[in-house]
Amino acid sequence: MLTSIRREWLMIALIITGVGWIVISRPPDNHAVTVSPRVGFIAPAIVLPQLDGELVSLESFKGQVVIVNFWASWCAPCRAEMPTLERLYQIEQTRGLTVLAVNSTLQDDQANVARMQRDLGLSFPILLDYEGTVGHRYSVRMLPTTFIIDRQGVIRQVLFGGPLSEASLRNAVEPLLDEE
Repeated sequence: MLTSIRREWLMIALIITGVGWIVISRPPDNHAVTVSPRVGFIAPAIVLPQLDGELVSLESFKGQVVIVNFWASWCAPCRAEMPTLERLYQIEQTRGLTVLAVNSTLQDDQANVARMQRDLGLSFPILLDYEGTVGHRYSVRMLPTTFIIDRQGVIRQVLFGGPLSEASLRNAVEPLLDEE
């Protein structure tokens, strides 16, 4: 009889210890697991400043087709594709296309970004991701990485590397621009 009571107390102690371990070892709420953005899912929020300090939000472009391009001024393929993005933006903005160029300012220099914008005559919004939070939210692992987002805010394509050709960008955005 004494052994069965000990066994019950031992089981109760093990259960309490197990529950206690689960409670104290859970990850803190501020480190919640996030799902990386994927085709077919709503694009994560973007709210970042431009060079002049004005905040730009991806949400404000709902109803437009948006190319979100993650880049840095030191990245040769990024630099090479910027004129293509500018040309496409100039031609198609009246049909509802916008380009948001998200600079990885965490690993870049704001003066170099401004110089590149001026030298290449870039007129689309250049956003500064000072802390890398938006790049992290989009799970960017390489530069350039480009997200094609439809008029409803859904990611339709993710393009890794570059430089992207005008033909490949047109193939990605034309069907979306034709959807009204």
